[in-house]
Amino acid sequence: MKTDMTLRVFAVQVLSLVVLATSAFAQQSAQPAPQAPPAVPSTGFPGLDQYRASRIAVFTDDFGQLARYRDANAALVPPSPGENRVVFFGDSITDNWHLDEYFPGKLYINRGIGGQTTPQMLVRFRQDVIDLHPKAVVILAGTNDIAGNTGPMRLEDIEANYASFTELARASDIRIVFSSVLPVHNYTPQSQSMFAQRSPEKILELNRWLKSYVATHPDCLYLDYFSAMVDDKGLLKRDLADDGLHPNAAGFKIMAPLAEAAIEKTLK
Repeated sequence: MKTDMTLRVFAVQVLSLVVLATSAFAQQSAQPAPQAPPAVPSTGFPGLDQYRASRIAVFTDDFGQLARYRDANAALVPPSPGENRVVFFGDSITDNWHLDEYFPGKLYINRGIGGQTTPQMLVRFRQDVIDLHPKAVVILAGTNDIAGNTGPMRLEDIEANYASFTELARASDIRIVFSSVLPVHNYTPQSQSMFAQRSPEKILELNRWLKSYVATHPDCLYLDYFSAMVDDKGLLKRDLADDGLHPNAAGFKIMAPLAEAAIEKTLK
């Protein structure tokens, strides 16, 4: 009799454990499966899709890439009295430009970052321009906005960012030199992708707006690289860039005296 009672108690305990385990499993099964992160929308250009996918960490962790020049800025001494400090501010075209070679003896500071668009440049404008206390800034931007490096951009959005640069610089008594967007070409195999992402018509339209904008803002100056680098087909001259976008030594050789003349004019 006692043995039967013990067996019944044991059976009840086992059954309770089974019920609890089944309930826990059911609750676990009811939890939604973890979802994969959303894919980056395709732009229709495989090279650009790959670039944007590779930049997700930058876009989410340090959109303006403030870390790039933070230490260099901290090490930079304040400008001396009478110093004509100038910051060259832009994307990879500026980033690739060895200013010391083309402007020997000049106090010109390079703050270009490859691949950047004007929204990213606005994020770092205070750190990489205003806080360096230059007398002037030479801005070369827009080509990556047209390409869509950080997403689709309307021309009016790019124009609004140019206007924001002006207002920020004006508040800090910094003269602005706005550079035209450079033409592009498709004369080489490596230039095809760059060219496809950058509509020559949009480049022309943005440059027309920029030139008109500068004409109504006396504290700005328009630096016309485009006219000096375009060929009779409306494209970048073949010998000025191997990939159709980034100037080589011959391209920078044309740009340097134009930039120097613009800087001298705006500092008068």
